[in-house]
Amino acid sequence: AIFQVFDRAQKNQITRLILTASGGPFLKASWAEMQTATFEQAIKHPTWSMGEKISVDSATLMNKALEVIEAHYLFGMPSGKIDVVIHPQSLIHSCVEYSDGSILSQMGPSDMRTPIANCLAWPNRIETSGERLDLKAVSHMTFEEPDVDKFKSLSLVRDVLNEGQAASIIFNASNEIANKAFINGQIGFTAIYDVIEFCLETMDRTIISTLDDVIEYDGQVRRVATERINR
Repeated sequence: AIFQVFDRAQKNQITRLILTASGGPFLKASWAEMQTATFEQAIKHPTWSMGEKISVDSATLMNKALEVIEAHYLFGMPSGKIDVVIHPQSLIHSCVEYSDGSILSQMGPSDMRTPIANCLAWPNRIETSGERLDLKAVSHMTFEEPDVDKFKSLSLVRDVLNEGQAASIIFNASNEIANKAFINGQIGFTAIYDVIEFCLETMDRTIISTLDDVIEYDGQVRRVATERINR
């Protein structure tokens, strides 16, 4: 979505990237409710139909935290210029703000066929079998600040980005192990955050220079996360 409205010729005039998130199934839930959340509740996404892993990531908002990292590297934007906004209707998929105050957004139905078709055909466009967005039928669109105390992934990712690549590997790999453990019934929903925080707090950082470094360190993180869950 950002790629479609990101003017590379005027990158120095871009002041902010805005990633939109639906907020997932626990947007209005309390922390206590999230602590006792079931697998069935976590994968019941309000606007998207996805697989188990991504659905759970959407419930923790880890998917959006990982997108902050992706946007940083893909578009060369610092963390301070990447915002996350809750948009429950999932009609605006991301925005780019320019120095004159203009905000360009990419809109469309909640259907992954649209962005996939865009990537496959770029720089052209192709017909898809997906639904079309009927603006006349859109009754309202709302936006709100995410609760980063409840959705800890969005607060953790800022420190992760500031630290660099090793922390990003810990963030991703520990989440994958914890996510799977929740799906398998080994840990509770909010314990996903606990595993990620434990790995970030206890693991030594290493220099990442090659792909082999990434693979080796990723494996170390997964072992630490697994041991933590087993304990």
